[in-house]
Amino acid sequence: MTMASSEGSGKKRPNVFVFMPLAVFIALAALFFYRLGSGDPSRIPSALIGRPVPVTNLPPIPGLERDGKAVPGVTNATFKGAVTLVNVWASWCVPCHDEAQFLEVVGINYKDASDNARRFLSRYGNPFMAAGQDETGRASIDWGVYGVPETFLIGRDGRIAYKLVGPISADNLSVTLKPEIEKALR
Repeated sequence: MTMASSEGSGKKRPNVFVFMPLAVFIALAALFFYRLGSGDPSRIPSALIGRPVPVTNLPPIPGLERDGKAVPGVTNATFKGAVTLVNVWASWCVPCHDEAQFLEVVGINYKDASDNARRFLSRYGNPFMAAGQDETGRASIDWGVYGVPETFLIGRDGRIAYKLVGPISADNLSVTLKPEIEKALR
């Protein structure tokens, strides 16, 4: 008596669990890609909005001048009684080159060598009425800086009223910063 083979066509069915890690990876990659492209990075919230300016005592950038006078450093007294824009910048920051033309503010020079900062301002213009040198980056951490450039609007009361992450452009200057400045001036 001969027995019939029950092996069928010899094809094995693939195990579904083998593809599970690939499916999970694709789903996570799609989620990360979606979240990366959504939202405006300049709208990163700051926990310091409405709070007093952090204690700031930054020395001037050595040798930095504006209109033939030494540019002072940045201290809390810099912000007393006036609406002030504070821009955190560095000579090695590519977007900082483009925004320099829009500024006339107080500056915090982030983790930069004095010579590089002076060369940068000589090349692109010195928009700073006061510029403090934050060699270690500690003051910028106290300000809640994520990276450069970032700009803070300080109200007359010495409190942080607004924070812009990223470079100042003609668009966000007119659409975002000017209305915030006008609000702070009221």
